[in-house]
Amino acid sequence: MVGFTTTIPLEIVIAAGRRPVDLNNIFIEDPACQSLIDEAEMAGFPRNCCGWIKGLYSAALHHGIREIIAVTEGDCSNTKALMEVLQLQGITTIPFAYPYDRSGITLEHEMRKLAEHFGVTPQKTEEAWRYLNAIRARVHEIDRLTWEENRVTGTENHLWQVCTSDMNGEPAVFEQQADAFLEEARRRDPLPDGLRLAYIGVPPIFTDLYAVTEELGGRVVFNETQRQFSMPYHATSLVEQYRSYTYPYDVFVRLDDIEKEIARRRIDGVIHYVQSFCFRQIEDLIVRRRLRQLPILTLEGDRPGPLDARTRIRLEGFIEMIKARHS
Repeated sequence: MVGFTTTIPLEIVIAAGRRPVDLNNIFIEDPACQSLIDEAEMAGFPRNCCGWIKGLYSAALHHGIREIIAVTEGDCSNTKALMEVLQLQGITTIPFAYPYDRSGITLEHEMRKLAEHFGVTPQKTEEAWRYLNAIRARVHEIDRLTWEENRVTGTENHLWQVCTSDMNGEPAVFEQQADAFLEEARRRDPLPDGLRLAYIGVPPIFTDLYAVTEELGGRVVFNETQRQFSMPYHATSLVEQYRSYTYPYDVFVRLDDIEKEIARRRIDGVIHYVQSFCFRQIEDLIVRRRLRQLPILTLEGDRPGPLDARTRIRLEGFIEMIKARHS
């Protein structure tokens, strides 16, 4: 297994014949994810450190992952320190950096270094790229069924897209499961076309956000970052694909994509999720200024689990406010 701290060029890991593991996914899917954070804090991680970072650390140890690709630029600012703590545990860490300026030359250099580490040729990487893009196309169709035909829930949309980061470690099985889901979803009656919400920011650490949103009368038809994990653009090369991928770059690159999707998906309101103790919280003021034509609710999460009472009340008030505007 090869773990990684956020989406990396998956094609290189697949071409190397290794099993990819997104540490975020195995952390949040663990029934004992709360205790994983507790274990990290007992090991010395500070209380005022991102819950995801603590979860990644404990998840790597629990699953016996001995080699990890750490994204040192373009993701969490705490990743470099996480690398050093993992090295202390005898885990091999491989740095990978997305260039802030989206330089194709720099990105190609980073990808070449990663390929050389795993002994992968450009031809093998190209084959893996075409293979994985055929699988991603299934997830793009699941996304279209969400916002255009109303046949897929916000929870399902979130899960399918977030899992494209590692394809659950088994791309062939993931492809079969996606085909089966598409066949079932196409036969469904459309969901009521009620309030259409956008979810932007990192995937939530809350476990029931989408279910509660639908219970209150809203439905998420656009998951920003999760959609980016599925590589939604038709790139002409592997380097161009990861230059188009917006998450690692500045907030203005992300907002250009968000604004297009808001218009295309006829969005009524925006939920902006920010993780406690994350530098991306500061970007909320930019988001609010750029998207001021729509109602925006900023939610903050710290540890995994269901929505707390205060957050639930705020979400309910937000949805009721949008309903009142439309009545």
